Amino acid sequence: MIGKLEQLKRSLSSREFGTFGIDDIAYIKSVMIDGQKLHAIHAADGTPLTVVSERDTAFATVRQHEMDPASVH
Repeated sequence: MIGKLEQLKRSLSSREFGTFGIDDIAYIKSVMIDGQKLHAIHAADGTPLTVVSERDTAFATVRQHEMDPASVH
């Protein structure tokens, strides 16, 4: 049985899939900058948006802009 995401992926063109969720999802990734652990927020297409010092602040910032946060490891 094919999952819903797999079905959706098969029905979208490469371009459509690349922009899927761009207005709805933002990714949060821990990064090291100048020896400090910070949290980068990226749009669904990978565009860097901002960097904040606290993980909770990153999630709150994404939600404040009416998007769903997703953690990237």
